[in-house]
Formats: sequence, structure tokens, C-alpha cells
Amino acid sequence: MSKLQKILVRARRQVFSEMVGNNPSIFQGEGYDFIELREYMPGDDIRHIDWNITAKLQKPYIKIFREERELNVVIASMLNGSVHFGSKRFKQDVIAEVVAMLSFSTIKNGDLLSNYIFADTMVSHLKPSKKLFQVHKSVEEILNFEALNHKANYKNLADTLFHRLKRKSLIIIVGDFFEIPDFKLLAKKHEVVAVIVRDRLEEKPPEMGFTSLVDPESGAVLEGDFNKASVEAYAKKVLVHDRELYATFRKHQIRFTKVYTDTSVGVALRRLFEGR
Repeated sequence: MSKLQKILVRARRQVFSEMVGNNPSIFQGEGYDFIELREYMPGDDIRHIDWNITAKLQKPYIKIFREERELNVVIASMLNGSVHFGSKRFKQDVIAEVVAMLSFSTIKNGDLLSNYIFADTMVSHLKPSKKLFQVHKSVEEILNFEALNHKANYKNLADTLFHRLKRKSLIIIVGDFFEIPDFKLLAKKHEVVAVIVRDRLEEKPPEMGFTSLVDPESGAVLEGDFNKASVEAYAKKVLVHDRELYATFRKHQIRFTKVYTDTSVGVALRRLFEGR
């Protein structure tokens, strides 16, 4: 089984089969407005059973929803050179899995899905669709993209989406965010969510002594003594950067989560969208 097939199968299984709280969608309740609870009747959708109330009253009760206008979900991946790294899995592969899970959840909810890939400029764009093939195509494009020697241009991403998207949308931006993006205007017009994909070694690298490293964005060779003092200083800079990143997101009311290459993508995404 190819890497593409493994990611698609794993993501689809988590979204469509592994029912958490009897609702397999990441976007719990998206596209619907909760009205009331009533006692279960034969023929009702068992996915709408409220198990907490059912346990308390010892009778099955279901949630009644009023359907709202479909969501316009836009998933944008930032594939700069630094995503071509990972001690467990490449960050690029994890980004592909994040996009797969978010895309399957969008399709399952009956919402419109658009996919973008950015690096220095916009790399590709898949128009709004409700078809499962859209998921396959977007994940395949992410996995096949040669990210090395490409820089992250978050300004271009923000400007492009701001001018292209006329209808209010849920925009989910996936990348490693080693730059502080300015999504202020984008977040005023749309709901913006950030998924930060990292590898633990790039936040807290080991002592390596004198060695040579290649900058994945510029291709420049960096030589130096990566001793205890230097790696601790680097780790501190990353920590300071992330605190500023989180503060910026909170200031503009952008929800975010961090996914590491050795953790469960599904768990992180469900926590992010719980109670939205």
C-alpha cells in the first residue's frame, strides 16, 4: 500500500468509522443549530442520541437540529522547505494527514470544500466541491510537492485568500509556522483556524557537536558546534517565538493547536473543534 493510500485509509477510518460520542465528524454539529431534546422514536438517526441524558433518564433521547446554510471550508497548506523534516514522520506527511481528516470531515458534513497549497506563491487550488475525489487529489498534491528550497510566504497566502474568498468561510491553515503571520484582516472577514505541525527535535535538538546542516529553504550550508549551550539557546529562541505566535493568534481570535509528528492527528483536531 502506498503512502497516499495509507494516509487516506487511516484518515477516512477515523472520520467515518471510529465514532467518538456517536459523532464521527471533527466538526461536531457544524452546519446545524441545536433546538431541543426529545425521546427517541423508531426510525430516528441513532447518531443523534444524547448518551449523557439517556444514561441519566434511563430512556433514549435524541438531539433535534435545524439545518443551517452549508459551510464553506477552505484548507490551505503551507509547504515551505522546513516541512521536509521529521524524526518519526516527515512534517509534510503529517500535513497531508491533517488535510485528509479535515477534508473527509467537511465532505461528511455536506459542506463545500476548497483546497489550496502555498509556498513562495500559490502552488495549486482545487475549486469548491463535495466529492470525495477532492480529498484524494489534495492529499496527493501535498505528498508530491517538492518543498525543499521553497520559502514560506504567509503574506501572499493571506492576501490571496482575502481577495479570492467573497463568502464568509472557515479557513484552516496548516503549516509549521516558524514565521509570525499577519492574519488580522483575514480573521476579520472569515473564521481562521491554525494547525501548527512540528517535530520535537526541531524545538529541542540534541547535542551534535561540530557538524554541518543544510537550510531546507535556501540550500545554504550552516556549520557550527552544536554543543549544550548552543542547542539550549536555540530551544529558548523557539520558545520565545511560539509565545509570540500564540499571543498573535489570540489577539486576532484565531484558534490553534499543535500537532507533533509522533502524536495522533485525530485527537488534536477533535480537541480543537470540540464545542465550536
